[in-house]
Amino acid sequence: MKVLTVGASGTIGKAVVRELEADGVEVVKASRNNSSVKVDITSIESIKAMFKKVGKIDALVATLGSAHFGSVEEMTPEQNQIAVNSKLLGQINLVLLGLSFIRDKGSITLTTGVLMDDPLVGAASAAMANGGVRAFVKSAAIEMPRGIRINSVSPTVLEESIDKYGSLFAGFEPVKAKSVALAFKKSIYGAQTGQSYNVY
Repeated sequence: MKVLTVGASGTIGKAVVRELEADGVEVVKASRNNSSVKVDITSIESIKAMFKKVGKIDALVATLGSAHFGSVEEMTPEQNQIAVNSKLLGQINLVLLGLSFIRDKGSITLTTGVLMDDPLVGAASAAMANGGVRAFVKSAAIEMPRGIRINSVSPTVLEESIDKYGSLFAGFEPVKAKSVALAFKKSIYGAQTGQSYNVY
């Protein structure tokens, strides 16, 4: 099995790579920095170049996406566009441009997040993108060709990131990155499609 992991240099991406490589899976690592394949998911041309370089795959995993955090009252359209271009359209464009590279009965797994279900002050833009990705996955699942499945994983704050983000997630129970990675494995190896695997 050949799996392209986009966002492989991040905390969740690294955990997914560890789980898959432990199973003997061929993992192609892609990210903006610190990976063998470079990609900027806000650039259509960059995504196209990545797929051309990587070639045919059995599964696509996306564990990335940026968003602006700030109050709705003060947020500008340009700040909101960060989440639109990255977390939302970036991941959706991976699907649209990568579909022809995924082998029959392959899988796609995208990333959303707890904020779409459990809002925080200052996180409306991130929640918007997460919810948009989840809705896209649910709807796209009924149109996937050649037996390809598509799901999303929705993590809460990670134990490994609590020092950085803990002040934003007061009262939230953090989870291990490994637990999130196992949800990705469930999506890759399983049979379900159109699902949101919540790790809360």
